[in-house]
Amino acid sequence: MPDAKIKTAIVAIGLALLTGCAAGPEYARPSVATPTAYKESDPQGIWKASQPGDRIPRGNWWEMFHDARLNDLENRLNGSNQNIAAAYAAVLRSRAVIRESRSQYLPTVTTGPSIANEHLATFGPKPAGVTYSQFALPVEASWEPDLWGRIRNTVAANTFGAQADAADLENVRLTAQADLAVDYCELRAQDELKRVLDATVTTYREALDLTGNLRDAGLDSDESVAQAESQWLAAQAQDTNLGNLRAQYEHAIAVLTGQSASSFSLPAEATEASVPPIPAGIPSQLLERRPDIAAAERAVAQANAQIGVAKAAFYPSLTLTATGGLQNLSIAQWFTWPSRVWSVGPNLAETLFDGGLRRATVQEFQATYDATAANYRQTVLTAFQQVEDNLAALRVLSKAVELQDAAVRSAERSLHEATVRYRAGLDPWLNVLNAQALLLADQQTAVSYRSQRTIAGIQLIQALGGGWDVSRLP
Repeated sequence: MPDAKIKTAIVAIGLALLTGCAAGPEYARPSVATPTAYKESDPQGIWKASQPGDRIPRGNWWEMFHDARLNDLENRLNGSNQNIAAAYAAVLRSRAVIRESRSQYLPTVTTGPSIANEHLATFGPKPAGVTYSQFALPVEASWEPDLWGRIRNTVAANTFGAQADAADLENVRLTAQADLAVDYCELRAQDELKRVLDATVTTYREALDLTGNLRDAGLDSDESVAQAESQWLAAQAQDTNLGNLRAQYEHAIAVLTGQSASSFSLPAEATEASVPPIPAGIPSQLLERRPDIAAAERAVAQANAQIGVAKAAFYPSLTLTATGGLQNLSIAQWFTWPSRVWSVGPNLAETLFDGGLRRATVQEFQATYDATAANYRQTVLTAFQQVEDNLAALRVLSKAVELQDAAVRSAERSLHEATVRYRAGLDPWLNVLNAQALLLADQQTAVSYRSQRTIAGIQLIQALGGGWDVSRLP
């Protein structure tokens, strides 16, 4: 008889394995419309209308800018940035959740050894009692076959969630890298402005001496000296004020690289901002190259799997249990063969009425799926916008830099002519004053345009995914 029961249990297990099926819907990536080409053209050759095989170099994309100090800072960021560390911890957590859900594929085995002294009352003319000891060593195993795909969909949902976390990690990393590059570019722009203003202060001091000498010689008035002195002092004030913004960029870089702003500093270094050729690729590649798009798509897959988990609740659950062990009233006979006890059998459970709970749960996860699909499409649309924005910025700013450089050359020529005519007594000092102010403004604008162009290049690289692609997802 016991053998027959065991065979029945084995048959039940086999049937459970053979008849198991997934209750959830099949997954397909939400459809999105992608343009065949980017709208912005490339008349200046700042970026490349690349072939499908061209791409931004994987990994250290910032090395395209050929700045050794920036390379060092980016390497520090990758190892010390706390936002990256937090995102990495989230990936480790999601991997642990996968292992938790996979454990449901296997049976659970428990044991609870016990030794108990018990007294039972007896009733009669002379009430008495019976006292005895019981020694038990039970072992219980239970297993729920995955008949309707609840466990499979749970594992799938957690796996997709882990992939989304991994993509989020790469997006956090790329964002931090781009933020650092932008802050570094802004800091170097302040250094370049400092170089311009230092030279301007020197030039204005020489102009002040010139007007003073001409006044002393009776060839000019004290008004011209006062005007020259005012402009010299104002230039010094601008030069001094640059330190405020530069310090803020330096502090931001310290935080991004995981260092205290109080102990971090970067030496001043005036450099001319430049943009390397950036292969923009074709629009359809963008869906595979941006980690935020990958994270949004994996979130859709996760939501789809969760619908399957919810639908599995409509079907009965089968649990197979087996209990065995040793039990005796004598410790001397506890571990003998006659002390063995066991039981085995299936248990079927089905919810008959839940007030619409399961149906509402399915509707909840269906709505979650619809929301994540909409978020995915919006992420794709935003990605194309960011690429087009920065392509346009590069196109416009490249032309602006070219024109502004010409404006600086014209302002330099105008100042030279005004100074010559002033020395010759042909024009008043006011003409020189205006020419000086115009040149300084044009020089400052030129530095700003170059910085903006470089930042647009950095943000274009970020918008294109920084050389990452979806094949790197675990």
